[in-house]
Amino acid sequence: MEERAATLHSVTAASQSRLHHEPEHRPKAYVLDTNVLIHDPNSLMNFEEHRVVIPMTVLEELDRLKTGKSHTAADCRAAIRLIDRVIGKASPAEVEAGIPIQRGENHHQGTLTVLMPQSGLTPPCLPEHLNDNRIINDVVAMIAADSDRHYVLVTKDINMRLKARACGIDSEDYHNDQLVSDIRQLNQGYFMVEGSFWDRVDAVETEQHGAETLHRLSHGLLVGDILGEEVYPNQFILDEQGFVGRIMSVEAGVVTLRHYSEQTLMDQQAWGLRPMNIQQAVALHLLLDPDIHLVTLTGAAGSGKTILALAAAIEMTVEQKRFNKIIATRSTPPLAEEHGFLPGTEEEKMDPWLGAINDNIEALHLNDENPSGSIQYVKEKANIQFKAMNYIRGRSFQKSLILIDESQNLTPHQMKAIITRAGDGSKVVCLGNLAQIDTPYLSPTSSGLTYMTERFKHFAHGGSVQLNGVPRSLLAEYAETWL
Repeated sequence: MEERAATLHSVTAASQSRLHHEPEHRPKAYVLDTNVLIHDPNSLMNFEEHRVVIPMTVLEELDRLKTGKSHTAADCRAAIRLIDRVIGKASPAEVEAGIPIQRGENHHQGTLTVLMPQSGLTPPCLPEHLNDNRIINDVVAMIAADSDRHYVLVTKDINMRLKARACGIDSEDYHNDQLVSDIRQLNQGYFMVEGSFWDRVDAVETEQHGAETLHRLSHGLLVGDILGEEVYPNQFILDEQGFVGRIMSVEAGVVTLRHYSEQTLMDQQAWGLRPMNIQQAVALHLLLDPDIHLVTLTGAAGSGKTILALAAAIEMTVEQKRFNKIIATRSTPPLAEEHGFLPGTEEEKMDPWLGAINDNIEALHLNDENPSGSIQYVKEKANIQFKAMNYIRGRSFQKSLILIDESQNLTPHQMKAIITRAGDGSKVVCLGNLAQIDTPYLSPTSSGLTYMTERFKHFAHGGSVQLNGVPRSLLAEYAETWL
């Protein structure tokens, strides 16, 4: 034990000395953990001119997890295929030296190598009963053997980063798909202006097209003097006098607003449901707009995300006949990925995980004379289908409203895989609460919901609204605030 402690102290001290005192011009090598390749199967392509190192232990973990129909298995297979494509038929000596990563003529050409188990440290720094420890031991040995290169362990596992730093290894999270560093930078979907918006406007060009009123303002005036932030299509400007302006376009230094009154939006109705505050009103407006193909609703538990989306979905499917069916899905915990272990049909298997959908269908019909009959009628008439997300991959849904619940638990790669299932005439609604992420290795800034919201802020046919308040009940509001 004393020998191991002495060895660990010696290696750690030497590694930390290199990390803090060696010049920054040393070439870098990034060692990728398994969870990084699962989070983003294309991650090895995102390290520019630097060397990417994949430990043999990581390849073994990918091989162990690649079987099945879960998102994790599919992501493992995608990562393995990419590694195989880069390495090709290279010899062991070429792999050890580093295989060039081809990214196109105008991109940096880094290299990829596979880290074989190292035997440079006896005894190892950490007990080798865990794969994480084996990877850390291999990296420590590699640092000792090659002091001319700066090695960085990239992992989404906070505890592994702590253990690596304790062993003198520089470590960091995978940030390539984190578009915001602070969740407060995320697009809320609206701006609140104190007093009257028009008191701050000194020049505007107004046009009347039937019942529609359009205002054109200088982009510099709106962004620089009034709001202080950049604006994007389908955001809303609200003031205390009841004015609501929806940003229709931002082109050539001119912002075009469509004029609404707050009362008009508050009087909207979808399947008997009316909005309870202005944030719900603008959200419902986007949900019902036939020109909007993607809507993202975020907010605290009880803020009305699911019931608004469901009421709008039923209204557009049953009354307006715009969609043939409603597809309801959500991310399920790892223990629930093998749906075959649960009895019944696919809908019955998904029922425990999509209970919120059923709860809100019931809430929409509580005052009916025969609530159970109304619920069954709506499920059949709207053709509501509960789908396991693991089985959506590869499908294409035409004239469907795809409702993704709990989407904060999806990675950016998984979010893309789901949204691209939307076929002609379909609409996607993503619901999520970034304060309730249940998936390991995800945070509010790395969630697929955050990534998608930020990526689609320029999309002319998409909109995002962060709902405020907790209209569910006084108890829910108090609990959300004080617990």
